Amino acid sequence: MTRDFRFARTVLPAFAAAFTLFAAMPVHAADAVVLYTADGLENLYKDVLPAFEKKEGVKVNIVTAGSGEVVNRATVEKDSPKADVLVTLPPFIQQAQQGGLLQPYQSVNYKNVPAIAKAQDGAWATFVNNYFSFAINPEVTKTAPKTFADLLHPNYSGKIAYSNPATAGDGMAVIILTSALMGEDKAFDYLKSLEQSAKFHTKGTGYLDVLLSRNEIAFANGDLQMDLDDAANGGLSIKPLFLSHKAGEAPTTFQLPYAIGLIKSGPNQAAGKKLIDYLMSSDVQSKVPDIYGIPGRTDVPLAGKNGEAVKQAISGVKLIPVDWNEVMQKKAGWTERWKTEVIGNTGKQTDVVKPKS
Repeated sequence: MTRDFRFARTVLPAFAAAFTLFAAMPVHAADAVVLYTADGLENLYKDVLPAFEKKEGVKVNIVTAGSGEVVNRATVEKDSPKADVLVTLPPFIQQAQQGGLLQPYQSVNYKNVPAIAKAQDGAWATFVNNYFSFAINPEVTKTAPKTFADLLHPNYSGKIAYSNPATAGDGMAVIILTSALMGEDKAFDYLKSLEQSAKFHTKGTGYLDVLLSRNEIAFANGDLQMDLDDAANGGLSIKPLFLSHKAGEAPTTFQLPYAIGLIKSGPNQAAGKKLIDYLMSSDVQSKVPDIYGIPGRTDVPLAGKNGEAVKQAISGVKLIPVDWNEVMQKKAGWTERWKTEVIGNTGKQTDVVKPKS
Protein backbone atom coordinates (compact mmCIF):
# COMPACT_ATOMS: atom_id res chain seq x y z
CA MET A 1 0.00 0.00 0.00
CA THR A 2 1.33 3.44 -0.82
CA ARG A 3 1.63 6.13 1.80
CA ASP A 4 -0.11 8.79 -0.29
CA PHE A 5 -3.02 8.52 2.12
CA ARG A 6 -0.87 10.40 4.62
CA PHE A 7 -1.46 13.51 2.57
CA ALA A 8 -4.89 12.94 1.12
CA ARG A 9 -6.22 11.71 4.49
CA THR A 10 -8.84 9.53 2.90
CA VAL A 11 -10.59 6.96 5.06
CA LEU A 12 -9.29 3.46 4.56
CA PRO A 13 -12.26 1.10 4.21
CA ALA A 14 -10.44 -1.72 5.98
CA PHE A 15 -9.40 0.51 8.84
CA ALA A 16 -11.96 1.96 11.20
CA ALA A 17 -9.76 4.77 12.50
CA ALA A 18 -10.24 8.01 10.60
CA PHE A 19 -7.15 9.89 9.41
CA THR A 20 -7.91 13.56 8.88
CA LEU A 21 -6.18 16.86 8.48
CA PHE A 22 -7.12 19.61 10.88
CA ALA A 23 -10.64 20.34 9.72
CA ALA A 24 -13.29 22.31 11.53
CA MET A 25 -15.55 19.28 11.83
CA PRO A 26 -15.80 17.61 15.26
CA VAL A 27 -13.76 14.45 15.70
CA HIS A 28 -15.34 13.18 18.88
CA ALA A 29 -18.38 10.96 19.24
CA ALA A 30 -19.90 9.41 22.33
CA ASP A 31 -18.60 5.95 21.41
CA ALA A 32 -15.16 7.12 20.27
CA VAL A 33 -11.73 7.85 21.66
CA VAL A 34 -9.77 10.56 19.86
CA LEU A 35 -6.03 10.35 19.23
CA TYR A 36 -4.00 13.36 18.14
CA THR A 37 -0.76 12.06 16.67
CA ALA A 38 2.37 13.18 14.86
CA ASP A 39 2.66 11.58 11.43
CA GLY A 40 4.82 8.55 10.73
CA LEU A 41 2.99 5.80 12.64
CA GLU A 42 0.06 5.28 10.28
CA ASN A 43 0.98 1.70 9.38
CA LEU A 44 1.29 0.70 13.04
CA TYR A 45 -2.11 2.16 13.87
CA LYS A 46 -3.60 0.44 10.85
CA ASP A 47 -2.24 -2.88 12.08
CA VAL A 48 -3.08 -2.75 15.78
CA LEU A 49 -6.11 -0.53 16.35
CA PRO A 50 -8.84 -2.72 14.81
CA ALA A 51 -8.26 -5.31 17.56
CA PHE A 52 -8.58 -2.61 20.22
CA GLU A 53 -11.78 -1.30 18.69
CA LYS A 54 -13.28 -4.78 18.57
CA LYS A 55 -12.30 -5.65 22.13
CA GLU A 56 -13.38 -2.37 23.73
CA GLY A 57 -16.34 -1.62 21.47
CA VAL A 58 -15.06 1.89 20.87
CA LYS A 59 -13.91 3.57 17.68
CA VAL A 60 -10.55 5.33 17.51
CA ASN A 61 -10.67 8.60 15.59
CA ILE A 62 -7.23 9.83 14.58
CA VAL A 63 -6.10 13.34 13.70
CA THR A 64 -2.60 13.36 12.18
CA ALA A 65 -0.28 16.31 11.54
CA GLY A 66 3.13 17.69 12.42
CA SER A 67 4.21 17.09 16.00
CA GLY A 68 4.03 20.77 16.90
CA GLU A 69 0.75 21.22 15.10
CA VAL A 70 -1.07 18.55 17.13
CA VAL A 71 0.11 20.21 20.34
CA ASN A 72 -0.93 23.62 19.03
CA ARG A 73 -4.40 22.30 18.33
CA ALA A 74 -4.66 20.74 21.78
CA THR A 75 -3.53 24.05 23.27
CA VAL A 76 -6.24 25.98 21.43
CA GLU A 77 -8.78 23.45 22.73
CA LYS A 78 -7.41 23.40 26.28
CA ASP A 79 -10.57 24.81 27.90
CA SER A 80 -12.75 22.35 25.99
CA PRO A 81 -10.60 19.37 24.96
CA LYS A 82 -11.65 17.38 21.92
CA ALA A 83 -9.00 14.64 22.14
CA ASP A 84 -8.16 11.99 24.70
CA VAL A 85 -4.64 10.82 23.83
CA LEU A 86 -1.64 12.67 22.40
CA VAL A 87 1.34 11.19 20.55
CA THR A 88 4.06 13.64 19.57
CA LEU A 89 7.82 14.22 19.50
CA PRO A 90 10.02 16.19 21.85
CA PRO A 91 10.28 19.01 22.63
CA PHE A 92 6.55 19.29 21.93
CA ILE A 93 5.59 16.57 24.42
CA GLN A 94 7.44 18.58 27.09
CA GLN A 95 5.63 21.69 25.86
CA ALA A 96 2.31 19.90 26.31
CA GLN A 97 3.29 18.85 29.81
CA GLN A 98 4.45 22.31 30.86
CA GLY A 99 1.34 23.85 29.30
CA GLY A 100 -0.93 21.75 31.51
CA LEU A 101 -2.38 19.78 28.60
CA LEU A 102 -1.57 16.34 30.00
CA GLN A 103 -3.14 14.36 32.83
CA PRO A 104 -0.57 12.28 34.75
CA TYR A 105 -1.38 8.61 34.30
CA GLN A 106 0.89 5.84 35.54
CA SER A 107 0.01 3.09 33.09
CA VAL A 108 0.98 -0.35 34.33
CA ASN A 109 2.83 -0.76 31.03
CA TYR A 110 5.14 2.18 31.72
CA LYS A 111 7.12 0.12 34.24
CA ASN A 112 9.53 -1.18 31.60
CA VAL A 113 10.12 2.24 30.06
CA PRO A 114 13.45 3.68 31.30
CA ALA A 115 13.17 6.56 33.77
CA ILE A 116 14.99 8.87 31.34
CA ALA A 117 12.37 8.10 28.68
CA LYS A 118 9.27 9.10 30.64
CA ALA A 119 7.95 11.84 32.87
CA GLN A 120 8.30 11.09 36.56
CA ASP A 121 4.64 11.93 37.22
CA GLY A 122 3.36 9.78 34.34
CA ALA A 123 2.43 12.72 32.10
CA TRP A 124 4.11 10.99 29.15
CA ALA A 125 6.25 8.02 28.24
CA THR A 126 8.22 6.95 25.17
CA PHE A 127 5.93 4.97 22.87
CA VAL A 128 8.18 4.35 19.85
CA ASN A 129 11.88 5.14 19.98
CA ASN A 130 13.42 6.66 16.90
CA TYR A 131 16.36 8.62 15.49
CA PHE A 132 16.56 11.94 13.70
CA SER A 133 17.83 11.54 10.15
CA PHE A 134 17.95 13.08 6.71
CA ALA A 135 16.86 11.53 3.41
CA ILE A 136 17.55 11.51 -0.32
CA ASN A 137 16.05 9.92 -3.41
CA PRO A 138 18.75 7.33 -4.24
CA GLU A 139 17.56 7.01 -7.83
CA VAL A 140 18.30 10.70 -8.40
CA THR A 141 21.07 11.54 -5.95
CA LYS A 142 23.72 8.98 -6.84
CA THR A 143 26.39 10.48 -4.59
CA ALA A 144 24.90 11.14 -1.19
CA PRO A 145 26.10 14.14 0.83
CA LYS A 146 28.28 13.20 3.79
CA THR A 147 28.72 16.48 5.64
CA PHE A 148 26.62 19.55 6.32
CA ALA A 149 29.03 21.54 4.16
CA ASP A 150 28.22 19.29 1.19
CA LEU A 151 24.69 20.72 1.16
CA LEU A 152 26.02 24.17 0.35
CA HIS A 153 27.26 22.96 -3.04
CA PRO A 154 25.50 24.60 -6.02
CA ASN A 155 24.25 21.14 -7.09
CA TYR A 156 21.65 21.40 -4.29
CA SER A 157 20.42 24.87 -5.20
CA GLY A 158 16.62 24.91 -5.02
CA LYS A 159 16.54 21.21 -4.20
CA ILE A 160 16.51 21.21 -0.40
CA ALA A 161 13.52 21.33 1.93
CA TYR A 162 13.08 20.78 5.64
CA SER A 163 10.10 21.07 7.93
CA ASN A 164 9.22 24.23 9.85
CA PRO A 165 10.78 24.13 13.35
CA ALA A 166 7.73 25.92 14.74
CA THR A 167 5.34 23.15 13.73
CA ALA A 168 7.41 19.98 13.36
CA GLY A 169 9.62 18.17 15.86
CA ASP A 170 11.87 16.98 13.05
CA GLY A 171 12.21 20.58 11.92
CA MET A 172 13.23 21.69 15.39
CA ALA A 173 15.66 18.76 15.35
CA VAL A 174 17.56 20.46 12.51
CA ILE A 175 18.29 23.37 14.86
CA ILE A 176 19.04 21.07 17.80
CA LEU A 177 21.60 19.01 15.88
CA THR A 178 23.35 21.87 14.11
CA SER A 179 23.53 23.86 17.37
CA ALA A 180 24.99 20.87 19.20
CA LEU A 181 27.65 20.38 16.53
CA MET A 182 28.46 23.98 15.58
CA GLY A 183 27.33 26.13 18.48
CA GLU A 184 24.13 28.16 18.31
CA ASP A 185 25.38 31.25 16.48
CA LYS A 186 27.35 29.31 13.87
CA ALA A 187 24.38 26.98 13.43
CA PHE A 188 22.14 29.90 12.48
CA ASP A 189 24.83 31.27 10.19
CA TYR A 190 24.89 27.86 8.51
CA LEU A 191 21.10 27.64 8.22
CA LYS A 192 21.05 31.12 6.70
CA SER A 193 23.55 29.95 4.07
CA LEU A 194 21.59 26.75 3.52
CA GLU A 195 18.43 28.76 2.93
CA GLN A 196 19.84 29.92 -0.39
CA SER A 197 19.39 26.34 -1.61
CA ALA A 198 16.05 25.69 0.15
CA LYS A 199 12.99 25.43 -2.08
CA PHE A 200 10.46 25.80 0.73
CA HIS A 201 9.57 24.47 4.19
CA THR A 202 6.73 22.15 5.12
CA LYS A 203 4.32 22.27 8.03
CA GLY A 204 5.00 18.63 8.89
CA THR A 205 7.84 16.28 8.03
CA GLY A 206 5.76 13.45 6.58
CA TYR A 207 5.08 15.44 3.40
CA LEU A 208 8.74 15.45 2.46
CA ASP A 209 9.11 11.75 1.63
CA VAL A 210 6.61 11.92 -1.23
CA LEU A 211 8.28 15.08 -2.55
CA LEU A 212 11.63 13.31 -2.51
CA SER A 213 10.21 10.28 -4.26
CA ARG A 214 8.70 12.53 -6.96
CA ASN A 215 12.06 14.24 -7.46
CA GLU A 216 10.57 17.61 -6.55
CA ILE A 217 13.41 17.99 -4.04
CA ALA A 218 16.72 16.18 -3.64
CA PHE A 219 17.35 16.38 0.11
CA ALA A 220 15.15 16.67 3.20
CA ASN A 221 15.07 16.08 6.91
CA GLY A 222 13.15 13.16 8.32
CA ASP A 223 13.37 10.47 10.93
CA LEU A 224 14.72 6.95 10.60
CA GLN A 225 11.52 5.07 11.39
CA MET A 226 9.32 6.99 9.00
CA ASP A 227 11.85 7.00 6.17
CA LEU A 228 12.60 3.27 6.36
CA ASP A 229 8.88 2.49 6.60
CA ASP A 230 8.01 4.72 3.64
CA ALA A 231 10.74 3.12 1.54
CA ALA A 232 9.81 -0.48 2.40
CA ASN A 233 6.05 -0.32 2.88
CA GLY A 234 5.07 2.88 1.11
CA GLY A 235 6.69 2.24 -2.25
CA LEU A 236 8.61 5.51 -2.09
CA SER A 237 12.09 6.03 -3.50
CA ILE A 238 13.85 7.40 -0.44
CA LYS A 239 16.91 6.50 1.60
CA PRO A 240 17.67 7.78 5.10
CA LEU A 241 21.15 9.01 5.93
CA PHE A 242 23.10 10.78 8.65
CA LEU A 243 25.52 13.69 8.22
CA SER A 244 28.91 14.40 9.73
CA HIS A 245 29.88 17.79 11.10
CA LYS A 246 33.20 17.66 9.24
CA ALA A 247 34.88 15.36 6.75
CA GLY A 248 36.49 12.39 8.46
CA GLU A 249 34.19 12.55 11.48
CA ALA A 250 31.48 10.03 12.27
CA PRO A 251 27.92 10.88 11.20
CA THR A 252 25.97 12.13 14.21
CA THR A 253 22.38 12.09 15.40
CA PHE A 254 20.22 11.75 18.51
CA GLN A 255 17.14 9.90 19.65
CA LEU A 256 13.85 11.53 18.68
CA PRO A 257 11.09 9.32 20.09
CA TYR A 258 7.35 9.37 19.74
CA ALA A 259 5.89 9.94 23.22
CA ILE A 260 2.37 9.23 24.43
CA GLY A 261 0.25 10.98 27.04
CA LEU A 262 -3.30 11.35 28.32
CA ILE A 263 -4.95 14.69 27.57
CA LYS A 264 -6.30 16.43 30.64
CA SER A 265 -10.11 16.52 30.88
CA GLY A 266 -10.50 14.71 27.56
CA PRO A 267 -14.08 13.72 26.69
CA ASN A 268 -13.39 9.98 27.06
CA GLN A 269 -10.59 9.60 29.57
CA ALA A 270 -11.51 6.05 30.55
CA ALA A 271 -11.13 4.86 26.96
CA GLY A 272 -8.04 7.04 26.60
CA LYS A 273 -6.36 5.22 29.48
CA LYS A 274 -7.28 1.88 27.93
CA LEU A 275 -5.82 3.00 24.59
CA ILE A 276 -2.54 3.99 26.25
CA ASP A 277 -2.39 0.67 28.11
CA TYR A 278 -2.99 -1.15 24.85
CA LEU A 279 -0.45 0.76 22.76
CA MET A 280 2.16 0.22 25.48
CA SER A 281 1.31 -3.49 25.85
CA SER A 282 3.96 -6.06 24.96
CA ASP A 283 1.77 -7.32 22.10
CA VAL A 284 1.67 -3.92 20.38
CA GLN A 285 5.24 -3.05 21.28
CA SER A 286 6.42 -6.28 19.65
CA LYS A 287 4.96 -4.99 16.38
CA VAL A 288 6.84 -1.68 16.53
CA PRO A 289 9.88 -3.13 14.71
CA ASP A 290 7.55 -4.03 11.82
CA ILE A 291 7.38 -0.31 11.01
CA TYR A 292 11.12 0.15 11.69
CA GLY A 293 10.57 1.67 15.12
CA ILE A 294 12.26 0.74 18.36
CA PRO A 295 9.97 -0.45 21.18
CA GLY A 296 9.64 2.03 24.01
CA ARG A 297 9.75 -0.84 26.50
CA THR A 298 13.12 -2.36 27.34
CA ASP A 299 11.61 -5.83 27.83
CA VAL A 300 10.51 -5.95 24.15
CA PRO A 301 13.46 -6.61 21.82
CA LEU A 302 14.26 -4.87 18.57
CA ALA A 303 13.92 -8.06 16.55
CA GLY A 304 13.10 -9.44 13.12
CA LYS A 305 14.46 -8.39 9.74
CA ASN A 306 13.17 -4.85 10.12
CA GLY A 307 14.78 -4.57 13.52
CA GLU A 308 18.05 -5.69 11.97
CA ALA A 309 17.62 -3.03 9.27
CA VAL A 310 17.36 -0.36 11.97
CA LYS A 311 20.48 -1.68 13.70
CA GLN A 312 22.35 -1.65 10.39
CA ALA A 313 21.19 1.88 9.56
CA ILE A 314 22.58 3.32 12.80
CA SER A 315 25.77 1.26 12.80
CA GLY A 316 28.74 3.61 13.03
CA VAL A 317 26.55 6.63 13.78
CA LYS A 318 27.51 8.67 16.83
CA LEU A 319 24.62 9.32 19.21
CA ILE A 320 24.66 12.50 21.27
CA PRO A 321 22.50 13.20 24.33
CA VAL A 322 19.89 15.94 24.31
CA ASP A 323 18.76 17.88 27.37
CA TRP A 324 15.12 18.40 26.48
CA ASN A 325 14.57 20.78 29.39
CA GLU A 326 17.29 23.01 27.93
CA VAL A 327 15.70 22.69 24.50
CA MET A 328 12.39 23.82 25.96
CA GLN A 329 14.08 26.90 27.42
CA LYS A 330 15.60 27.78 24.05
CA LYS A 331 12.78 26.67 21.74
CA ALA A 332 10.92 29.99 21.53
CA GLY A 333 14.12 31.95 20.94
CA TRP A 334 15.33 29.47 18.32
CA THR A 335 12.00 29.65 16.52
CA GLU A 336 12.13 33.43 16.44
CA ARG A 337 15.75 33.45 15.24
CA TRP A 338 14.82 31.00 12.48
CA LYS A 339 11.95 33.20 11.34
CA THR A 340 13.94 36.43 11.40
CA GLU A 341 17.52 35.39 10.58
CA VAL A 342 16.97 32.37 8.32
CA ILE A 343 13.67 33.10 6.58
CA GLY A 344 13.77 36.88 6.99
CA ASN A 345 12.33 38.65 3.96
CA THR A 346 13.04 35.81 1.53
CA GLY A 347 9.33 35.23 0.98
CA LYS A 348 10.00 31.51 1.27
CA GLN A 349 7.00 29.27 1.97
CA THR A 350 7.11 27.85 5.50
CA ASP A 351 3.82 25.96 5.72
CA VAL A 352 3.60 23.74 2.64
CA VAL A 353 1.01 21.11 3.54
CA LYS A 354 0.94 18.66 0.66
CA PRO A 355 2.88 17.67 -2.46
CA LYS A 356 1.90 19.23 -5.74
CA SER A 357 -0.81 17.38 -7.60
